[in-house]
Amino acid sequence: MPVPQLTIHRHDQRRRTLITLAGDIGLESAPLLRAALAQCLSDGIRIVDVDLTPVTFCDCSGLNAFLYAAQRTREAGGILRLHNPAPSVGRILEVTGCGFLLLGLPLWHLSPSLGNVPDTAAPALPHRSVPLVPVFSGGAR
Repeated sequence: MPVPQLTIHRHDQRRRTLITLAGDIGLESAPLLRAALAQCLSDGIRIVDVDLTPVTFCDCSGLNAFLYAAQRTREAGGILRLHNPAPSVGRILEVTGCGFLLLGLPLWHLSPSLGNVPDTAAPALPHRSVPLVPVFSGGAR
């Protein structure tokens, strides 16, 4: 079995953490990512910032891991934010309508004092409804 080509570094500060990912997020490494994000909630972390700067590839399994973690984090009263995606990863987020996971400012703009912000200061993720689109063209069903 191939070894996932993803490195995960976690830096906690009270109820907030910065996770830096490096490598590829694909079918083989997505379970590792999902477990790392779930562990944050188990450890009482409610603000999760994910630095995507060194991520070179992300497919739908990685996107699913982020969406699942964002939903679980929101349900726990927290927030998951993605920062600094490579253009290809940013495009995937844009095309799929998941750009709401991105924080507009580069990660280095975040103040270190934000680690002491209570969980209630984290804004809620917007609720997105996906419009229904016909699967078949030409009226076929």
